[in-house]
Amino acid sequence: MDFATTPTQDAFLEAVDRFAARHLPPDEVRRRDREHLPPYDLLPAMGEAGFFRIALPETEGGLGEDWRTLALVQERLAKHAYFAGSILNRVVGFGIASIRGYGSAAQRAALLPRLLEGRLLIALALTEPGAGSDAAAVTTRAERSAAGWRITGRKSWISDARGADYLLVVARTTPGSAGAEGISLLLVPPTAPGVAMTPLPKIGNNCMPSWDIGLDGVEVPEDALLGQEGRGFRHLMSTLHASRASMAATVTGCAEAALETALTHAKERVQFGRPIGANQAIRHRLADMRMRVDQSRLVVRHLAWLIATGRPCRREAAQAKVIATECLQDVTHHGMQIMASAGYAAESDMQRFWRDARLYSFGEGANEILRDGIAREMGL
Repeated sequence: MDFATTPTQDAFLEAVDRFAARHLPPDEVRRRDREHLPPYDLLPAMGEAGFFRIALPETEGGLGEDWRTLALVQERLAKHAYFAGSILNRVVGFGIASIRGYGSAAQRAALLPRLLEGRLLIALALTEPGAGSDAAAVTTRAERSAAGWRITGRKSWISDARGADYLLVVARTTPGSAGAEGISLLLVPPTAPGVAMTPLPKIGNNCMPSWDIGLDGVEVPEDALLGQEGRGFRHLMSTLHASRASMAATVTGCAEAALETALTHAKERVQFGRPIGANQAIRHRLADMRMRVDQSRLVVRHLAWLIATGRPCRREAAQAKVIATECLQDVTHHGMQIMASAGYAAESDMQRFWRDARLYSFGEGANEILRDGIAREMGL
């Protein structure tokens, strides 16, 4: 593994910095968080910058790079604004990876160009009141109808549902099936008759709205099926594998931003005649934070190398997600303690990092469940 960035990767990172300077200066990031504004308006500009094309071959309209370059871009963009890195991840994971991985030729032709241009958003509708960490406990059902499929059920905590062009609904299509068997994926327009949505207030991640969704006899055509009927759970696992790798990269970028915020404060805040960073208690906190962020970055880079070179990495993807998300929680916890009231103030960036960070250790796979998966990969 070579940790040196290539000239092409350096150019991508410079493009991310220019994008952020134009669209996401610090005051704009704070405004969007304060006003709960999702970044959907930025998607076309992200598409124009080529962010969605990075890891696709040129023969498919991509830029011919691989996951190593994508991970660098995800980290850098999230350092400027986590919500921007996160929406990039959701387009890449829930959209591009899903359509490219198991969509039909017609679906790929119709949807991939729009995804790459930032003109299409797909929201993953997986979680239910009784199905979260246990994704195989899905009870939403889809039955054959004259039009194609009729979907009935309920989904909860679905990010981007109202702003998406399609919901990727996880539903049970085989009557009497249980567990991972008999589950399929269906593309459902959120405006379809029978779809009802209620917003779910949260304490953080204000730019990523979440929704409770009712599906009452929603009719979609036969070609709404994405992938093979009854094999949706297997398809879904590949989607979540990509999204967890993306999350690990973005939370690392956010952790770097939190560390830099705390470090700047420790150098500038003077008490008892000297900067607080001169005190051993503060210096050691910051040294520990530096080590945690560097550890997170190393496992993300290793995972990106495994993905890019086609090596098996189920365990490493789970490990990277766990390490990175817990790194961010640790760094923001110590950052809040270092900054004290300055970090607790509503206008502080640290308080946003802190409250946003709490989601990621259970979002897109609870870390306890992932630890179980790691143990299984170890033969336990």
